[in-house]
Amino acid sequence: MEAVALFPGQGAQYPGMGQSIYENSESARQIFEQASEICGHSISDLCFHGTKEELSRTVNSQIAIFTCSMAALRALQERGLQVQACAGFSLGEYTALTAAGILSLEDGLRLVRRRGELMQEAADSTDGCMAAVLGLQDDVVEAICSETAGLVLPVNYNCDGQLVIAGERAAVEAAAAACKEAGARRAVPLAVSGGFHTGLMAPAAAKLREFAQTLTFRTPTLPMYTNVTGALLDTTDYPAHLEQHMISPVRWKHLIHNMIAAGYTSALEIGVGKTLTGFSRRISKEMTCKTVETMESVISVTE
Repeated sequence: MEAVALFPGQGAQYPGMGQSIYENSESARQIFEQASEICGHSISDLCFHGTKEELSRTVNSQIAIFTCSMAALRALQERGLQVQACAGFSLGEYTALTAAGILSLEDGLRLVRRRGELMQEAADSTDGCMAAVLGLQDDVVEAICSETAGLVLPVNYNCDGQLVIAGERAAVEAAAAACKEAGARRAVPLAVSGGFHTGLMAPAAAKLREFAQTLTFRTPTLPMYTNVTGALLDTTDYPAHLEQHMISPVRWKHLIHNMIAAGYTSALEIGVGKTLTGFSRRISKEMTCKTVETMESVISVTE
């Protein structure tokens, strides 16, 4: 089987995630074991038995989701999946970097662990938040953000009629209220701990770039599309790219349109949750996307 691999981001986590694949795939178990070794504590225990509150902490959710996604990918590859191209949403871009061979699994785990630590620190030291605005055109939301006092920016271009804003809490709340007055169906606060993909993350982004300079980056073995532009990743300065990625919007709907334009029409959302599958359906009917988060689904899509 051939398909595009799409990897989810933070927010998709839930207690028990990854357990089915762990129990039924040797290569998946090895991913969990390596993650536990690098992190110094059991990632399988965190994923399978951690509480919703524990898993919602950025320092935990990022390494947990990355591990589950890589484990599911390995289980799929065991059964013959050929990945045509890859992309990931926010945190998922790090899974894509690893899946594309740019990072080794060990360096991918180390980098995601450090990213989670730095973003948790940044979130704890600032009063930031995020909210999903539903039912308005992007340009209306962009204009409202630009006219709102304080730091608030559009950060996740998920699909038509769904744009996430982020920044300082007071500014996000004011912009969300203005969006509702402008006709938004809803403006929903997101269960995250900070104003991600904004300048509030700039100190963390600079530290991540410094850490990334200690890692080895390789030539990609398959096409990878990036959140920053929505286009094919084209860089040799990966530490600088990762710094920019942390403070830039996620241009997901642009990315999917570019994948379709390149001829990719079959995708798998690999790891945790169904968020990207839902976005894909709303973005275009030209790409089919199936969710893979249990061993049953691994078997189903590879039969």
